[in-house]
Amino acid sequence: DARAGVTPLDEIFADVVRKSGKPVIVLANKCEGKAGEGGLMDAYELGMGEPIGLSAAHGGGIGDLYDALVETLGREKVKEARRAGRDEGEPPLRIAVIGRPNAGKSTLINTLIGEERLITGPEAGITRDAISIDWMWDGRRVRLHDTAGLRKRGKVADRLERMSAADTLRAVKFAEVVLLLMDAEHPLEKQDLHL
Repeated sequence: DARAGVTPLDEIFADVVRKSGKPVIVLANKCEGKAGEGGLMDAYELGMGEPIGLSAAHGGGIGDLYDALVETLGREKVKEARRAGRDEGEPPLRIAVIGRPNAGKSTLINTLIGEERLITGPEAGITRDAISIDWMWDGRRVRLHDTAGLRKRGKVADRLERMSAADTLRAVKFAEVVLLLMDAEHPLEKQDLHL
C-alpha cells in the first residue's frame, strides 16, 4: 500500500520472498495522485528491484505490470498463463469507448455497468490508461475498454499523453466494436471525424 508506505509486515514478507529465490516483481498499489508517491519511493528500501506503481482500483500501471511479467517470465509463459486463465466457452466481446478528452467515456461505462468503477470528474485527462472492465450483458460476456481522450497530435506535448494515446489506439486495434462518444455541447469537430 503506497499510501501507508513500507510496513514491518512488508519487510517480513520481503525476507521470505527473497529467500525463496523466485523471480520477484514489487508492486506499490494506490499510487493514484500524490498521496502514493512517497510510498512508491519507500518500496525501494525492500531491495528487490524497481517497484511498479499501480492503482488496482482504477487500472493504472497495468501495462507496466504486464511488461514486467514479460521481462521476468518470458512472453510465452505470460501468453500461456493468459490462455489458462480464460473462462471456457465464448470469448468476451471487446468494446472500446473512444473520444476527445472529457467527452464522458468513463461516465458512460459506469452507467452501463451500474457501478461507479471508473473515476469521473469535470477536468479532462483523468483516464490515462485503457482500462478494461468485464461485464455480463444479456447473458453475453463483454469486455469494455475505457480509454484516454485523444487530442490532435499537434496539441500533444508531454510524453505521458503520447503514451496514453498509444494505449488508446492499442485498445482500438484489438476491439471488435468501437464506440465514438462525442460531447453534445460541442459541435462535431475535425478530431471526431479523424477518430
